[in-house]
Parts: sequence; C-alpha cells; structure tokens
Amino acid sequence: MTSAATAYDVEVWDRMSYFYDTRAWIPKNVTLMNKAAFEQLEKSMQDAVLSAAEAAEARGWLWSQDKTKWHTEQLAAHGMKVLPPSVALKTGLQKIGEKLTAEWLVRAGPDGLAIIEAYRN
Repeated sequence: MTSAATAYDVEVWDRMSYFYDTRAWIPKNVTLMNKAAFEQLEKSMQDAVLSAAEAAEARGWLWSQDKTKWHTEQLAAHGMKVLPPSVALKTGLQKIGEKLTAEWLVRAGPDGLAIIEAYRN
C-alpha cells in the first residue's frame, strides 16, 4: 500500500498493472510551534500567525488534492489500471483500522481516547 505520489516516484508501473486508490496515504505537511513561545507573542502577532496558518492550510489541502489527482492520472498514463477499492477491500481495511485503534487506545489511555474522540468529531 502506498500513495499515488510514491507509486509515481518509484515508477511502480514497471512492476504492477493495478493501483487501487484507497486514499490511505495522501502526502501532507505539518508545521509545529512552541505553545509557550506563541503565547508570549502580542495578540496582533498571534492573530497574524493564525491567519497565515489558516491560509496555508486551505492552500495545502487544494495542492494536496491537485497533486493526488495528477499522480493518479500519471499512473494511468503509464498503463496502470487505476481503480477504486472493492467493497471487500474497504471493509477489510476498516476492520484492521478499528483493531489497531483499539490496541493503541489500551496503551494510550484517556489522553489517547480524547485524541480519537476529537478526530472523530
């Protein structure tokens, strides 16, 4: 399993004929900042940083969608059959995800549960 981007980068069409587009991996970038340092900024600077972050997030999601579409088109252009996952594959992946999440929650405890609940909402 891989993203369309990685499949393209490694020229997977030399070894495979099918790409099932599960969207399991869509490359993204993230920027982190120190909360204490951010809180020391003047309110106007905090607002400017948050505004720039919001614009960058919107732009990043658009670029990610565009690049994913382009990479998927390139796989097809190189002769691969690009198909959606079957119901059986989607169901199987969902079950694996649920199992892995449950196992992680046992180790992560209440903090992990809060993260998963926030993600799901």
